[in-house]
Amino acid sequence: MSDSSSYQYAAAGTLLLVLLAFVLFQPNGLARWLQKKNYQYEVTFALYMLTPTEKFIFNSILFLTLSMLTTACCVYLPSHILLISRRAYYYFAGGDATFLGASRTAASHLGGTAAKASEAVYDATANMVGAAFGAAANASAAAGEEVAGQVADSVG
Repeated sequence: MSDSSSYQYAAAGTLLLVLLAFVLFQPNGLARWLQKKNYQYEVTFALYMLTPTEKFIFNSILFLTLSMLTTACCVYLPSHILLISRRAYYYFAGGDATFLGASRTAASHLGGTAAKASEAVYDATANMVGAAFGAAANASAAAGEEVAGQVADSVG
């Protein structure tokens, strides 16, 4: 009984390896597009002439810089824009801004609307990704079965 289960595991592993090799050597449109973008990135920044360690260092510095810039924009920029708008109102109209209560109400309404819109976009994206993953899994399973059938025909 344990011999048949080990044969089943060996057959499943072999099928998985054949499927993986098929997917790796027959890239789909997304894989080709990603390879092209990686090539353009390496050629634009002359990374193709660097060693892997130098590429890692360069990419790490670039990633950290961009992530800190993005974080700073998301965290500090809204409050800074509000401060600048208050100062601009003070310079043009003088005195305290009496409309700030109304603008805060409008801003909170706008923020609630933006949150609802972002949730809708997230849900739509999650559904599309799930459908794409399901389609890719079905296509790869069908290709694996076809390859296994061809292997069985050539052996038999």
